[in-house]
Amino acid sequence: MGFIDTIKARAKSDKKTIVLPESMDKRTFEAAEKILKEGIANLIIIGTPEQIAENGKGFDISGATIVDPFNDPNKQKYIDLFVELRKSKGLTAEEAKTTIETDYMYYACLICKAGDADGAVSGACHSTANTIRPCLQLIKTKPGTKLVSAFFLMQVPDCEYGEDGIFVFSDCGLNQNPTAEELAAIAGSSAASFKMLTGKEPKVAMLSYSSMGSAKHDDVTKVQEATKIAKENYPDLLVDGELQLDAALVPSVGSSKAPGSAVAGHANTLIFPNLDAGNIGYKLVQRLAKADAYGPVLQGIAMPVNDLSRGCFSDDIVGVVAITALQAQNK
Repeated sequence: MGFIDTIKARAKSDKKTIVLPESMDKRTFEAAEKILKEGIANLIIIGTPEQIAENGKGFDISGATIVDPFNDPNKQKYIDLFVELRKSKGLTAEEAKTTIETDYMYYACLICKAGDADGAVSGACHSTANTIRPCLQLIKTKPGTKLVSAFFLMQVPDCEYGEDGIFVFSDCGLNQNPTAEELAAIAGSSAASFKMLTGKEPKVAMLSYSSMGSAKHDDVTKVQEATKIAKENYPDLLVDGELQLDAALVPSVGSSKAPGSAVAGHANTLIFPNLDAGNIGYKLVQRLAKADAYGPVLQGIAMPVNDLSRGCFSDDIVGVVAITALQAQNK
């Protein structure tokens, strides 16, 4: 059984309800058919009868609940909830109605906030900002969260590194240029996500173009400071840096560049210094190593709401729905 199959099996064991708001994309329906057939999650799909008919043609989604944003009998409940949640911003009922009819991600988040679903997945045809903005406004952050961040679960075939080719790459989707304190928070959240998904001990590498002071620059200093903060804030966590990628992954290079490190050469959770590095890094591995990349999975939201790459395949959606269900089990 492959790793993502294990995730699916765990999702099936305590089935959750996940909302898919992108009825304007055929990949949603292709993924929905697979999710329902495999019994991974219960699904709510938001869309008009016309959208469902056009984009769902040829796919069996008979097991899904369809919510028509114009004729949903629960619509007024969600409008009232929306107004209550945004009353400090002066949102009117008419504005709330217009928003949920035109932006289905708001509808999805309200369904979750009302307790009628356990999570949502979007982003196949919408930007990360369009996915995250509604959930930050309506679902908000998890108590005690210092920073919302995004990771990719990477499954690299025929790979001897990481946890048999399984990695968490972070942050690859949200924070452009995190401070040292923010990098440390990303490290803590990502380690917890790795542990939750794999059951294995996270070994966190704070990545740089420098290893243990081999180069001098403000960017290097930031990663060094982030490593120090992470060690102070998460004393039980195996975290080290700054490390070049080969020092983080390859045992012989790790022992040479960072002798005595428990992480160097054995890392399975990779923290990139900025969004450029993270986004480029995951896409290089996905395309050149033919890796499966599931995400961006969000960390720090009060309920699991996850993003997708706009270049995703239907199987990627299936995987992210399974991960979202697992997050809901562990909420």
